[in-house]
Amino acid sequence: MTLKFGCQTYTWQMSHDRYVGKIPHILDVIRRAGFRGFEPQVNMLGEYNRDPGLLRQELDEHQLTLGAIGLTQAWLRPHLTEDEQTEAHRVVEYLKAFSGAKLILGHAPGKDRKNLEQRQRNAIAGINEVARIAMDNGIPCAFHPNSPDGSVFRDQEDYEVLFEGLNSSVCGYAPDSGHITNGGMDAVEIFNTYRTLIRHIHFKDITANGEWTVMGQGVIDHPAIVRMLRDTGYDGWVMVEEESTRAESQPDEVTLENGQYVCKWLVPLASGARKTEEAE
Repeated sequence: MTLKFGCQTYTWQMSHDRYVGKIPHILDVIRRAGFRGFEPQVNMLGEYNRDPGLLRQELDEHQLTLGAIGLTQAWLRPHLTEDEQTEAHRVVEYLKAFSGAKLILGHAPGKDRKNLEQRQRNAIAGINEVARIAMDNGIPCAFHPNSPDGSVFRDQEDYEVLFEGLNSSVCGYAPDSGHITNGGMDAVEIFNTYRTLIRHIHFKDITANGEWTVMGQGVIDHPAIVRMLRDTGYDGWVMVEEESTRAESQPDEVTLENGQYVCKWLVPLASGARKTEEAE
């Protein structure tokens, strides 16, 4: 079992223009924070989108691993548009340069939840189509639900629809502890319920009144989730991110703070170092 911790670039994406393409800077912060892996959104790669060799060189220099790439699409129709299909194929080809890296899919939320059932059907169809493209090319894939007000997979009922339609033979689940909680669900319970589908993970924390915050200062029991993952043999990445107001202006600083929490509390749990202590 290998449970590894890395960073997702959404922390920097909130102030997009300042950091798009600034991969060396972002990797430097991630490395200093004690993380081992990296998961960029496609739209954060900048010039590195053109040549995977450029990204691989930077990762090697920073002694980091590409755990996944995040691709968010709209999927507003029953089948992929030509542009969606072209971009899916492009990202899949890009990922072939990185052994073991996954494709993590996200659905672009709308302004509201009107026409929810049709939008959910179209989204599920799009997810399954892109995941099939990935699988046919040897790239593992997982879907990451989010929780803005316009998300079509936000609460418990939405999740039931999602997992009924998701083709688990080609697409796994990438749970996000923060989005689960923001959607009114219990993160520990959801992780346990869908454990067999989990292929990739995002962690972020949130307060009782719904404000994003640094890891360890919110209400989510991340140690309990890590213990469950450890005990059930999860083999993969946990990518940490933050979406707080402070993260938007100080992404480097909050990443370093999140790294301190993860290294102090979660890494030892993942390795089993605290197992004896817990039993006493």
